[in-house]
Amino acid sequence: MIETERLILKPLTYDQLVKYIKCDNSLEEELDLNKTSRTISAELTEAFEKTILPNVADTSKNYLYSTLWTAISKKENKMVGDLCIVGEPNPDGEIEIGYGTYDEFQNQGYMTEIVNGIIEWAKSQPIVKSIIASSDKVNAASFKVLEKNNFIRIGETETSFNWKLVMNTRTIT
Repeated sequence: MIETERLILKPLTYDQLVKYIKCDNSLEEELDLNKTSRTISAELTEAFEKTILPNVADTSKNYLYSTLWTAISKKENKMVGDLCIVGEPNPDGEIEIGYGTYDEFQNQGYMTEIVNGIIEWAKSQPIVKSIIASSDKVNAASFKVLEKNNFIRIGETETSFNWKLVMNTRTIT
């Protein structure tokens, strides 16, 4: 669990992910949260089926690098958005993140705070050297989140910008 000024970031277990997908507020009930009006996109549903659930179920992997981290507003006791790390660090120590804020909580700075919380957590993981992300070119809010968290644009495709944040190098004295 990660705590920021306004949020608690909670990595979901396999059983909690199954409840999350149902969108029937069973997860909110389990976590003793107020109900939310979240929905799941077809893209996220596919990611759950093909990647997230199988990786979290694989006990040989550290599930923290594959699960959904849900962000809970301390003030409202509601889920406001989510972030997922897309697998364990690659041989270069890179992890990739993807994220989204629920409609009713957009434009309130939550995602900037969520990404910052994951950055701080990643800094405490010796194997993580950098974080990469991509944002749709038409989604200005998404790339502003990355810019505010000191990501540098490293490239682009026809539809998206690619970003990278290099962790502070650690020196042993």
